[in-house]
Amino acid sequence: MKLRADRIEGQNAIARHGRDGVIVNNVEHRESVIVPWQGDVLPWSVDRFEDLAEVHFTKLIALDPELVIFGSGERLRFVRPALMRGLIERRIGVETMDTAAACRTYNVLLAEGRSVVAALLFESAPARSS
Repeated sequence: MKLRADRIEGQNAIARHGRDGVIVNNVEHRESVIVPWQGDVLPWSVDRFEDLAEVHFTKLIALDPELVIFGSGERLRFVRPALMRGLIERRIGVETMDTAAACRTYNVLLAEGRSVVAALLFESAPARSS
């Protein structure tokens, strides 16, 4: 889905999203990705929801957001709260939604001037057996 993103210089608006990735600042990202409100878009080294670990969420703390929008893939899935313990202990808000909704919500919060991070899961297709 193409989004109309009113981009302010230095901000990372999501211009397009789909089941295979996102476009941010005219760059296509086809794997799981961290999109901070400003700065570099970062790879997020997780290929499957089942592989999520505390370290994946701890990586977000260094970005110092007020809110993290977690896009859980094509459908809404919640991770164990223990995986987000570091964010919660630092009073960083976390909202979980499917990845498409996370992209839209991220852009709305970005337009409001919030320091928001989107942690977007794009799962690798399972290998087909012969």
